[in-house]
Amino acid sequence: MNPQAIKVACSNCNLRELCMPVGLSDQDMSRLDELVAVRRKVKRGSTLFTNGEKFTSLYAIRTGFFKTCLATEDGRDQVTGFQMAGEIIGLDGIVNDQHTCDAVALEDAEVCVMPFDRIEELSREVNALQHHVHKIMSREIVREHGVMLLLGSMRAEERLAAFLLNLVQRLHARGFSQSELVLRMTREEIGSYLGLKLETVSRTFSKFVEEEIVEVKQRHVRILSTEGLQRLVNNQAHCE
Repeated sequence: MNPQAIKVACSNCNLRELCMPVGLSDQDMSRLDELVAVRRKVKRGSTLFTNGEKFTSLYAIRTGFFKTCLATEDGRDQVTGFQMAGEIIGLDGIVNDQHTCDAVALEDAEVCVMPFDRIEELSREVNALQHHVHKIMSREIVREHGVMLLLGSMRAEERLAAFLLNLVQRLHARGFSQSELVLRMTREEIGSYLGLKLETVSRTFSKFVEEEIVEVKQRHVRILSTEGLQRLVNNQAHCE
């Protein structure tokens, strides 16, 4: 890919505000255009990287949806997160120079490959980039802490409510509806992430439908009462 093509990919990318530092000068932005080595397409069901693989790059998701997961001792997949367009994936590899999970595409996807040594080099020259990388890493730590709280203290209804609110909030930041979403993951994968059995996830969705909090048609979910979901999560917070 020639430098001009990369410049078009970053400078004019509609996800720039999500995965690049905001408010950069033209000069700094032209430096950041050097970050992306290539774009890589990942077919649905294929892996972007695997547990134990040498860490070389971070990936900005341009299109598509991913899950990160770990194989448990009994052969099941434990889902550790879901990532969507505009988010950075691969941070797990920074600590030990190797990835600690598998990243699997839940639909056909495309990522921008950003070699980490290039990120480090440019971070020394563009302070905003260094701050941005720290912010992304901090956000990941906060997210993991949130998941631990979720699994440690919340009932099934509260876990699913928090999950749906988080998902729709992230999608809304990308210009999608605040009330409608298509679940790219299966209910089994949602259950794995939330520490719930498949039947519990299905039963909780049915309960939300009965209480007219959501409307569900296969993978299409329409949130009828954001307040209802928030009330469930807030009630839990007040109980602590």
